[in-house]
Amino acid sequence: MVISDSRLRRWAVPMGVLTGMLLAGCAGTDDSSTTAADTDEHPEESSNLVEAPTPRLVATYDGGVLVLDAETLDVVDDIALDGFNRLNPAGDGRHVLISTAAAFRALDTGVWTEQDGEQRHYAEEPALTDIEFDTERPGHVVSHAGKTVLFSDGTGQIEIFETYALDGTKPDTEIVMAEDPHHGVAVELENGGLLVTLGTEESRTGVKVLDAERDEITRNEDCPGVHGEAMAADEAIVIGCQDGVLVYHDGTITKIDSPDEYGRIGNQAGSEESSVVLGDYKVDPDADLERPERISLIDTTTNTLELVDLDASYTFRSLARGPAGEALILGTDGAIHVVDPDSAEVVSTIPVIGEWEEPMDWQQPRPTIFVQGDIAYVTDPSTDELHAVDLSAGTIVNSAELPATPNELTGVSG
Repeated sequence: MVISDSRLRRWAVPMGVLTGMLLAGCAGTDDSSTTAADTDEHPEESSNLVEAPTPRLVATYDGGVLVLDAETLDVVDDIALDGFNRLNPAGDGRHVLISTAAAFRALDTGVWTEQDGEQRHYAEEPALTDIEFDTERPGHVVSHAGKTVLFSDGTGQIEIFETYALDGTKPDTEIVMAEDPHHGVAVELENGGLLVTLGTEESRTGVKVLDAERDEITRNEDCPGVHGEAMAADEAIVIGCQDGVLVYHDGTITKIDSPDEYGRIGNQAGSEESSVVLGDYKVDPDADLERPERISLIDTTTNTLELVDLDASYTFRSLARGPAGEALILGTDGAIHVVDPDSAEVVSTIPVIGEWEEPMDWQQPRPTIFVQGDIAYVTDPSTDELHAVDLSAGTIVNSAELPATPNELTGVSG
């Protein structure tokens, strides 16, 4: 059901790196300061002028958010923010949407950007802006096809806006409602359609696809325990199930079964450089905490699923993709395991940190991997360190001790 269908403002800017992901977060406080709109008119007055795209990282900790220079790993800003908060790149290369207890809040990382073919040099420090999307239990954020889509687990509200419209004021949005509130996700499609998960508070069952007018065109309800999404090459979308995955491609939804009766794939990582999606793989429905040692590779062109054994376990923050589509898994042995998605073989391992064990509480810090360009960033909560790994060379090129224990990690291209 469509509640409103505003015509959104479109900015003529080049598309940035589009990403998506994840669950709901907890309470936040207002710490807003200067925004881009305050400095556009007189950028030359600032001594912090940046002359080129400046990639930055964002990390949460208990009590706040750190903004870091992606090259030097220096702390650019430390912003106080109470509660357990989650990070979602907005898709514009500059903003990060923070899932707090009752809203998605826009964090401006304060980097260079370009608009209408003209460089705009932004010099302000990072700031938690006044832009908030109020909701109950804010969850997944997915940026694709020029739109950023927010999913509210508590209400089933799906809020859609132009990815490049976070210009200092809250953008106009289109609101679509899921059939029932649930922990779900929605994805805007290149043809203007919308993929939406199906479920209730008690169970999640599948996905449906709406056209540009928001009329349903297809659905599949053979996906118990729907969780997570990932985009592969040619706009193939993989949705995880407790017994396999659903693949949406070229207007068709296909179910791929796991080789085990219970073979849960709840977390995925995709790459537009590869038709294969990396997924986790769990087989014990009764486990309080299963520590898997196999990953799944879902081929969206052949609609097949292959499992790969690892020499270590991993967690939901261990999955990433390299610049050429390599599958990367941060293992509990402290190494990045590099898997060729086509041959399904482990081609190398890159030692980064010491051995570690996944905590029982999913909100507790654990080593996390995030990839931007050719660099993989790995946190080590046991030492409060952050490491930058050159994936082409397979070596650590920089390390830094952070002023707080890092939890979630993401970044923007600048």
